[in-house]
Amino acid sequence: MKKIAGIILIIIGLTVQVAKAQKVALDKVVAVVGSAIILKSDLEMQYAQYLAQGNPADETLKCYFLQQLLTQKLLSQQAIIDSVSVTEEQVDDEISRRMRTMISRAGGQERLEQFLNRSLIQYKDEIRPDIREQLVANKMQGTISAKVSVSPDDVKKYFDGIPKDSLPSFNTEIEVGAVVLYPKLTKKEKEAYRDRVEALRLRIKGGEDFGTLARLYSQDLGSATEGGDLGFMDRTMLVKEFAANAFKIKSGEMSQVFETEYGFHVLKVMERRGEQVRAQHILIKTEPTTASLERCKALADSVYNLVSTKKIDFSAAASLHSDDNDTKFNGGMMLNAENVQSRSTFIPTDKLDPALFLTIDTMKVGTISKSASFTSPAGQQGYRFVFLKSRIGPHKASLEQDYPKIKDAAYEDSVTKVVSAWFEKRRKSTFIKIDPEYSICKDLQDWPTPPQAN
Repeated sequence: MKKIAGIILIIIGLTVQVAKAQKVALDKVVAVVGSAIILKSDLEMQYAQYLAQGNPADETLKCYFLQQLLTQKLLSQQAIIDSVSVTEEQVDDEISRRMRTMISRAGGQERLEQFLNRSLIQYKDEIRPDIREQLVANKMQGTISAKVSVSPDDVKKYFDGIPKDSLPSFNTEIEVGAVVLYPKLTKKEKEAYRDRVEALRLRIKGGEDFGTLARLYSQDLGSATEGGDLGFMDRTMLVKEFAANAFKIKSGEMSQVFETEYGFHVLKVMERRGEQVRAQHILIKTEPTTASLERCKALADSVYNLVSTKKIDFSAAASLHSDDNDTKFNGGMMLNAENVQSRSTFIPTDKLDPALFLTIDTMKVGTISKSASFTSPAGQQGYRFVFLKSRIGPHKASLEQDYPKIKDAAYEDSVTKVVSAWFEKRRKSTFIKIDPEYSICKDLQDWPTPPQAN
């Protein structure tokens, strides 16, 4: 069963398919999986979405999309047997998350509704069953592979099984840390931003619509187009100041103006469901002043001097002074964004931010750079200095240098084997019929149930 593991691993990451069109008389069943059917319109909509993303036409990909749908049906049917389910809140959250992404890509809610030829409310209702099935299928796959683990012996066995002439090559990798400082505004410098949100709060209190003002003024681009609606969230999904306000007031009430690390907010609770709350908010971001940037530079230079004169080590400086929460509790060391789960600190130089690469390119291992201004990926201005801990030149994979990466590969290989074995067994015990039109699909030729002898 070729490619099956890769397919199921990406089911949940797929972009939401375009809402299903009304089934016309020419629609037909292209596959039967147990008690479920797959219609040709389901398959055509998957392909239409692929084309809508600007990809080149390729009719052979319909085989791939059909295999996705077959896989999803098998998983969701097993989920019913094993009592694996998802909550309505989880479905709501996933729909809201995807809507925000689609609205952003379309350039606004109106343009998205024009593209879909229906309102977002109608579209959400139409895709809800599909989203639920995808979430259930993904959860079922996690259940299948939940007990998979790899020991150091497993990792070595996996590595030793790779032919020496097939070992991957890695580009130069570095370990680099940073002490990052962002400008802090004084209470007086913040007043103008707080006043802007307070003025909006008073307009809402006076009768104006919260959603309309959020669309016009909120600087949270992810929710502004939806009238500030954040969907259902629990406390773990919110920064503490936002959670404190969202869970303090009753449904239908509006908060006072409050501050988080993102700026100043006002929120309104729309609905509660147990330990989750659905709120809409308006955000006005604070911007650094010239004076705050000067104070930030002075502090960055001061901390740099402490480290460079060895009055404090780099790790302690990061823990005590850095404003980067992603690194300050890791001794200031950056993690490989493509390998976060293993917490690998080895980063390929071709994956570094260009400005950071220019800084460390001429540095010697064990040295720190002088503090300098920079702009974060989120657009935040600040100052930082960096520490180059190690540099490994281009090399063939080795167990000693590349253990985290090899461990991840060994784990994925184990997951693939477990999931593939489950699918092989499940596929053979489930009635599957595929329309002869798709007999050209090589990876699906073993899927149909063999005809029974008379």
